[in-house]
Amino acid sequence: MLEAQEIRQDSSIRLAFERNFVTIPVSAIVPLKTLPDGARESRTYSQVLSSIKAIGLIEAPVVMVAPKKSGAWFLLDGHLRLEALKELGIAEVECLLATDDDTYTYNKRVNRIPPIQEHRMIARAMERGVSSADIANALNLQVESVLRRFRLLEGISSEAADMLKDTPCSMKVFDILRQMSAVRQIEAADLMIGQNNFTLMFARALRAATPESQLAATKKGRGAGASTPSGQQIARMERELAALQTQVKSVEDTYGIENLHLTVARGYIAKLLANKRIVRWLANHQQDYLIEFQKIAEIDTLGAIEPRSAEG
Repeated sequence: MLEAQEIRQDSSIRLAFERNFVTIPVSAIVPLKTLPDGARESRTYSQVLSSIKAIGLIEAPVVMVAPKKSGAWFLLDGHLRLEALKELGIAEVECLLATDDDTYTYNKRVNRIPPIQEHRMIARAMERGVSSADIANALNLQVESVLRRFRLLEGISSEAADMLKDTPCSMKVFDILRQMSAVRQIEAADLMIGQNNFTLMFARALRAATPESQLAATKKGRGAGASTPSGQQIARMERELAALQTQVKSVEDTYGIENLHLTVARGYIAKLLANKRIVRWLANHQQDYLIEFQKIAEIDTLGAIEPRSAEG
């Protein structure tokens, strides 16, 4: 019983941060890295600067106590935010106090916000009375761009939107999906997820392969006379797409094993080519094989090989 209690105590999870924020002078925070050239001119820095100006700092920087510097703090995460605070002349900032010197988690384990999640955040803010102009100032965007994000899911099936909520589909992809019926949008979303392809080009291919009966009614106007694929072309594209999906599924089933076999074979060939006697024999008797083996092993040059008789 005592041993079980000791195991539970040893396996308890330790907090990575102190529970309370600490207010620290900006001048006392020491960055652990220098910003790359052009960082202050980047769009990301402009958005951080605009956001702090408009609504204040949202995400607190992460710091730890500098072991050998009294009154100093090492910055683990938030270098752009710190630079923006300095530029705005802000003297103090609330920070998270980390218990470990761990910068990998903050810098590497970042999930970029998908467009649908961005739309929902903007929609929720506007529903609570925040104007599009204030959001634009906070995000360093044009008001028209904010409104476009707000209207992102207009004409999009709720089922398709739910399927694509965590994917990196661009706004232009949703413009293409909007031209399809609700049922076809779901099919297109399923195809994009299955192929892990959320590019505009793939969306246009799906639009071109969509039967006329599954297209949304479009308003007549400029561009209404644009040519559309014929029924024969659409049927051919559908057949090719179905064949491509079958091939991709087949490759997925055997990729791991075949990749392992090829890796082992390549290593074996490279080992063979490291034997000068084998190389000379191939050069004299099977020169075509030698050339192909060199390509497989990715060997650029082997040096001059003098033709001579094979050695026993």
